[in-house]
Amino acid sequence: MLEHGSVYPSVGGFFSFRVVGPCCRLFDREELPWPCSRLAWKSKEPSWRRIGSRLVPDFASRRCPSYAVEILQPGSKPMATTITLFTDRFTPAMQEWWYSRHHRSRDKANISPACG
Repeated sequence: MLEHGSVYPSVGGFFSFRVVGPCCRLFDREELPWPCSRLAWKSKEPSWRRIGSRLVPDFASRRCPSYAVEILQPGSKPMATTITLFTDRFTPAMQEWWYSRHHRSRDKANISPACG
């Protein structure tokens, strides 16, 4: 995991970013156009008949870490955004901690992954 407050260059070297903290990149199903693809069945249906959670983990980024960051560019104010490091991959234990659906993961003491 990247440390809070640390500064890293981007992969291409065009900018640097300061890490605010780890985050879970979510996909908002309300932003889908009408008619949308229902996630449970591959059929078309209007947005008001969608079944399931509105916000779901983004499948494209659930195997890689995402961080809330501030983009640091020379001569401009820092800009807040989310970066997913697709070059890094989670171990199975780290992926379970980052995107867990278990109730025990919602414990307030579960602020970092178990070591080992």
